[in-house]
Amino acid sequence: MARSLCPGAWLRKPYYLQARFSYVRMKYLFFSWLVVFVGSWIIYVQYSTYTELCRGKDCKKIICDKYKTGVIDGPACNSLCVTETLYFGKCLSTKPNNQMYLGIWGNLPGVVKCQMEQALHLDFGTELEPRKEIVLFDKPTRGTTVQKFKEMVYSLFKAKLGDQGNLSELVNLILTVADGDKDGQVSLGEAKSAWALLQLNEFLLMVILQDKEHTPKLMGFCGDLYVTESVEYTSLYGISLPWVIELFIPSGFRRSMDQLFTPSWPRKAKIAIGLLEFVEDVFHGPYGNFLMCDISAKNLGYNDKYDLKMVDMRKIVPETNLKELIKDRHCESDLDCVYGTDCRTTCDQRTMKCTSEVIQPNLAKACQLLKDYLLRGAPTEIREELEKQLYSCIALKVTANQMEMEHSLILNNLKTLLWKKISYTNDS
Repeated sequence: MARSLCPGAWLRKPYYLQARFSYVRMKYLFFSWLVVFVGSWIIYVQYSTYTELCRGKDCKKIICDKYKTGVIDGPACNSLCVTETLYFGKCLSTKPNNQMYLGIWGNLPGVVKCQMEQALHLDFGTELEPRKEIVLFDKPTRGTTVQKFKEMVYSLFKAKLGDQGNLSELVNLILTVADGDKDGQVSLGEAKSAWALLQLNEFLLMVILQDKEHTPKLMGFCGDLYVTESVEYTSLYGISLPWVIELFIPSGFRRSMDQLFTPSWPRKAKIAIGLLEFVEDVFHGPYGNFLMCDISAKNLGYNDKYDLKMVDMRKIVPETNLKELIKDRHCESDLDCVYGTDCRTTCDQRTMKCTSEVIQPNLAKACQLLKDYLLRGAPTEIREELEKQLYSCIALKVTANQMEMEHSLILNNLKTLLWKKISYTNDS
C-alpha cells in the first residue's frame, strides 16, 4: 500500500518545481522589464533636456545668416560661416539661452559662447541681459558716425558702471577690440557686433580685465557669438563624468568624490590664491566694483600650471547696474531679493521693496567656497590659523564699519599664509 503512493509523490514534485521556476522567471522578467522601462524613460527625458540645452546648430544658423547678409562682422565670422574651421565640440550649456561649447578654431582649442533668444521681461531668476531676437543687431544704424557710436557706448557704460571718471578710456579700448580686422576702422557690421556684445556683462568684464592673469583671453567674435581661450580643467575639482553617469550618483556621494579627486594641497593653495587675486581684480577696479553672483566650483577652472582661470563670468555683474535693477523690486521676504545664487539684499518690510545693498562682499563668498577645499589635507602647522582666517573672511559683511580695511587685511593675510607654505614646494 505504501509503495502504491510513491508514483503520485514523485510526479507531484517536478510539477511543483516547474511551477515555482515559472513564477521566479516571470518575476525576474517583470523586474527586468521595469528596470529597462524606467531607465529608458530617464535617458529619454535627459536626452530631450540635452537637445533643448544644446542648440549650437540654431545659434550658428542665426549668426551666419546675419553675416552672409552683411548685417554683422567680426574676426570669427569667416572661420565659422565660410571656411568652417571653427568647430563646435562638447556642449557645456546649462541654460538654453546661454550656449557654451568646447571648440576648435583652426588648431587652437577654445570655448565658444553664443546667446539665444530670451524672455522679453527681466526676471531675476534668469539673467540681467535679456535678448530680444526681433531687435537684435539693430544698432547702430546705417549712417551713424564713429563719434556718435562712441557716445552710444559711453552712455551704456555710464548706465552700467556709474559715472566713472575714466569711461572715455574704456570707450577707446572697446573701439580697438571692435576693429576685428585691424584695418584702423570700425565697419557698420563690426559696430553692430560690438554693440550686441557690450550688452553682455561677461564680455565687458573680459575687455576690462584683458591683461589680468585669471581672465580668459578673447580670441574672436562674430555678432554676439564669441570665442575665449580654453581651460584644461573646468572645475575646482579634478573629475568630470558623462551626464548619464551623473544622473545616477547621489549628491552626497558626488561631493565626497569631488573632495577625493582634488589636486595635491599645495596645488589647491595656488588655485585658491588665484581666486583671491581675481576677487581683488573685480573689487573696486578701474571701472567700478563688480559683484560675483554665482561663485561655484563649476565656474572656476585652472590650467596645467594650476593657475586659476575663470570658466564662466556671466553672473559677475556691475554693482551699479545690479543696485539700479533691484532697489525697487517688490518682495515679501529676503528670498525675493536674490540674483544668481550669491547676491542677496534684504526686503524692507515697511515698503515691501528690496534694498540695494548686497549683504556679503565677494571675498566672503569666495572663502565659503574655499573652506572645505583648503581645509581638507591642510598641513597641521597652519590648519588652525587657516581655519581662523577663513571663518573671519566668511563673516565679512558689506555694512560693517571699516569693511574695506577688513576686506584688504583678511585677503592679504590669507594670501601671505598660503604663499608662505607653498613658495618653496615643487607643486607651486
